[in-house]
Amino acid sequence: MIRCLLVDDESPAIDLLKNHIAKLNNLEIIASCYSAVEAFDILKKENIDLLFLDIEMPILKGLDFLKALQHPPKVIITTAYREYAIEGYDLDIIDYLLKPISFDRFVKAIDRYYERAKIKVSPTKTLKKTDDFFYVNINKKHIKIIFDDILYIESLKDYVKIHTTNQKLVVKNNIGKIENQLPSTLFLRIHRSYMVAVDKITAFTQKDVEIGTIEIPIGSSYANKIPWLRTDI
Repeated sequence: MIRCLLVDDESPAIDLLKNHIAKLNNLEIIASCYSAVEAFDILKKENIDLLFLDIEMPILKGLDFLKALQHPPKVIITTAYREYAIEGYDLDIIDYLLKPISFDRFVKAIDRYYERAKIKVSPTKTLKKTDDFFYVNINKKHIKIIFDDILYIESLKDYVKIHTTNQKLVVKNNIGKIENQLPSTLFLRIHRSYMVAVDKITAFTQKDVEIGTIEIPIGSSYANKIPWLRTDI
């Protein structure tokens, strides 16, 4: 088992990492914390193999924390900021992940860890089986929808349209009720009329997110609730 420590001052970011890690049998979360200061104490007490480290945190920034460690564990940076990448790699990190972190990109980072540590195990072959679906009622028929197939969900007054990788389903329901049925670590409400699958986002600005060629607006009242949306990116 790979013993992991998660360090990020934003709860949604930690929740997303926990969700990704839960899909892999070979990773074990020893602790998670919201500051580098807390992480110092944990590293004194616990043997950590892999550290997931945010950069912009109060009191002590992630890279300054990393520089202060005499014998740091292997490190994967998780951040919304691109500009620290070169400095991060100069510190011999495993990988530099930009938020929002998709599961596919996360697995590539773990593969790099295995390669660096010379562990001959592929995380993509050891996925845990967990509940990964829900049912919707269309014309008195209950239809199974796999979470991973969902791209985004659109509100149409008394209906919602669920856009998946291979179909579009119109369901008599409201987006608030659908939101309550989906795990918050996988799906994000970005507008009164839209929810998106976090790992399907391919790009974003302060005004919208992109899923492939599709642009979906970010509502003004939702922008400050999106942890990885920074005004200086």
